[in-house]
Amino acid sequence: MKFTEKVTLVTGGAQGIGGGISRKFAQQGSKIVIADIDEKSALINKENILSNGGECEFVLTDISVSKDIQNMIDFTLNKYGRLDNLIQNAFSTGLVFGEDNMSGSAMEVSEEGWDKGISMLQKALFLGAKYAGEHLINSKGNIINISSVHGLLMSRGSLVYEAGKSAVIGMTKQMACDFGPEGVRVNAICPGHIVTEQMKIRWNENPGGLKFFEEQYPVRRTGVPEDIANGVSFLCSEEASFITGHSLVIDGGLSIQLQEDFGVDQAKYAKSNDFEFPY
Repeated sequence: MKFTEKVTLVTGGAQGIGGGISRKFAQQGSKIVIADIDEKSALINKENILSNGGECEFVLTDISVSKDIQNMIDFTLNKYGRLDNLIQNAFSTGLVFGEDNMSGSAMEVSEEGWDKGISMLQKALFLGAKYAGEHLINSKGNIINISSVHGLLMSRGSLVYEAGKSAVIGMTKQMACDFGPEGVRVNAICPGHIVTEQMKIRWNENPGGLKFFEEQYPVRRTGVPEDIANGVSFLCSEEASFITGHSLVIDGGLSIQLQEDFGVDQAKYAKSNDFEFPY
């Protein structure tokens, strides 16, 4: 297996995209450390990995707290003595679903909400790289930062999330320049719409809305966590040894479409189908 004897730390590794990444790397032989604020979900995912023959630990982590980020690195080193892959995935669902005064335009987002959101989306990634850096240099490892198609294409009323995810792409490029000579590769992933456990609950209540979403993608489906996990696995593998500073878009073709045609197609679909808009 490609990651035998390797150690992978996944922030937000309890469920969703991070959960899928944790399981994928465990299947490929890596020892896993899940760093997450959601202890219940993390322990469920840990048990899933263990029951399938993997090795996994959990460390309670709030990425908006600097000492927690330092602690997750220390925990990993104390447990396994090395770190090979740092997957920086965690963020607050409040940035997407309009909680915590972090959603809205510059006139609507509170200063506290801005600081909190940018801390999770940008500062946490800086601190992860800072505290893990020397250990990744020792192992000639990888940093993967999870951005989004929202780092490439902007949406109204989402200042913090769009700005934060855009910055992740820039940080990834700059970190690749600094870490490359030390043997560490730094890449990003830009997911499209991924149906996680939480999103599945929403879509079960609105299957017509999900169908509307799926029609926006050239491949005519939305993503699942395994789609992103596959991309992360590739970027951390030897097959990607000449790739660094890259942002891999995994979005089923969503972001390649000409917007004028895209808008017309969506209007035609809405006119011909009876469904509840997802937002």
